[in-house]
Amino acid sequence: MTHAVVSKVQVGAFHGGSDYSKRRSTLEPSSTRIHNRIWTPCLKSDFKVKNLQLRACPIVCYSVKQATTHKVPVSPLELEQAKEPPMHLYKNKESYVGTIVSVERLVGPNATGETCHIVIDHGGNVPYWEGQSYGIIPPGENPKKPGAPHNVRLYSIASTRYGDFFDGKTASLCVRRAVYYDPETGKEDPSKNGICSNFLCNSKPGDNVQITGPSGKILLLPEEDPNATHIMIATGTGVAPYRGYLRRMFMENVSLRFGGLAWLFLGVANTDSLLYDHEFNKYLIDYPDNFRYEKALSREHKNKKGGKMYVQDKIEEYSDEIFKLLDNGAHIYFCGLKGMMPGIQDTLKRVAEQRGESWDAKLSQLKKNKQWHVEVY
Repeated sequence: MTHAVVSKVQVGAFHGGSDYSKRRSTLEPSSTRIHNRIWTPCLKSDFKVKNLQLRACPIVCYSVKQATTHKVPVSPLELEQAKEPPMHLYKNKESYVGTIVSVERLVGPNATGETCHIVIDHGGNVPYWEGQSYGIIPPGENPKKPGAPHNVRLYSIASTRYGDFFDGKTASLCVRRAVYYDPETGKEDPSKNGICSNFLCNSKPGDNVQITGPSGKILLLPEEDPNATHIMIATGTGVAPYRGYLRRMFMENVSLRFGGLAWLFLGVANTDSLLYDHEFNKYLIDYPDNFRYEKALSREHKNKKGGKMYVQDKIEEYSDEIFKLLDNGAHIYFCGLKGMMPGIQDTLKRVAEQRGESWDAKLSQLKKNKQWHVEVY
């Protein structure tokens, strides 16, 4: 993908000297100066290889929509050498001030709420691993503690350690705007809206953002076996860490030479609420033997009983295969709203009993083998 250019593709970043331009996938064109660098979207054009100074200007794509099966070179490769994940480099009282690069609405007009993809420039100073989280401290005063800052909010990082521009200097968050509606009037009450999510979704390129972390080890991607099976289950923005996993597995030219199976189950309300769907569909085309993708759209699909299709219904549909994979050492991950787990646990318990197994004993063994990974909020 970085070694050739064909006509009529959206081109990403041209790196030359200390200044370089970067593309935001669907935002309106604008240029922003951040940390003495110019961030500018590149629009659709016809390019020919001979017209580009390829030696000085390697070309990368922001999104897998434009990617081929050629993997993207990344830097700095020193990020591959660490033996342990970075942890708590910046704390609440000594946060790092990053800069908003872009805020992009991810969902369609009929989605249930607004979800944004937010790219933050950390200058390479807040490194992280796939599956970790950043803490964000929104500006302003904590209403419950006058004179004190707001509490930190944790967000799963939705990019690999190299970021969306493959240079190790940005991190991306997948944020759903939290909006409160009065149950009696049905009207929005801005005074009760989520402080941090609205701050992030309302941010503009160049705005400052206070970062803490990174934190978290539960969802770190095990890479000891490049041929392992990874079953990833998410509701809504819980898909964020899996986007990072999959970009590392299928998009980037890194030390992980993935030859196993990545199987994603994503539950959302409707088609317009799907997140990163174009990326995941591209992996299906390019890596049909290594990637599977199941969608549970609760307001569009029906389960076998005629009710709404939730992610646990999809799990039950493939339960025999999932249990066999778990028996053979597969890792299984859960990320999303805390309310997703009771239904999933009930489904897994019912399936285990139908197979003549004790779910409690099986779950205990999965945890002992470090195959069970849960991070819900």
